[in-house]
Amino acid sequence: MPETRDAARPAPPVRAFLPILVVGVIHLGAILLSLDGVVDWTKPLLMPALAIGLLWAAPQRRSPAILLGTLALTLSWLGDITLRWFVIGLACFLLAHIVYLMLFVTRLAVHRMRWWALVYAVWLVVLLTLLAPGTGALLIPVIAYGTVLCAMAAVASRCNRWVAAGGALFVASDSILALNKFLPGFDLPLADFLIMVTYLAAQTLIVWGILRHERARVAAPVVASTAG
Repeated sequence: MPETRDAARPAPPVRAFLPILVVGVIHLGAILLSLDGVVDWTKPLLMPALAIGLLWAAPQRRSPAILLGTLALTLSWLGDITLRWFVIGLACFLLAHIVYLMLFVTRLAVHRMRWWALVYAVWLVVLLTLLAPGTGALLIPVIAYGTVLCAMAAVASRCNRWVAAGGALFVASDSILALNKFLPGFDLPLADFLIMVTYLAAQTLIVWGILRHERARVAAPVVASTAG
């Protein structure tokens, strides 16, 4: 019974992540080499490649966790392709974080909120203080987005360590992006590369964490019945 044995293994098959690994390496390499054309055509492929991995390795593709994860990746994909129109892209990512919040609270939470999640609240205040003078008319959308982003990362601390790490890297990625866009004089070397490498790591770790949780959940009855 190969399907039962596969479901009993909590770790997802690494081969499911080959699409995001290949597309991600090409995209990041193109950023480093300033190959703008390659960057432009690979960016819309990133989240579909990761969604393939999520659905490929999912033990139950129609489970609420997998459906919510796929929806969050779809909204993130829309954010990727519309971020040149900043407010539209911001709105898509805001919705993606709200979906992740729902997913973490309703399906993946296994702990109480970690004490270190308070760091996100402190960082939000610091970041908004730095950014506020340069945001102009975008101040309210930036505050709303930052609040939801940090809430998502804080709630991710209630999930397994992969999801928690993904939430933290999402804050890092979006913080670099915001500083790069709104803080005059901010000049971080390789900022575009750092934004994307932390973003891809964040999304991949969250997907890995979703799959670990789901595969363990599905395996539990199999293990219990075997033990019985």
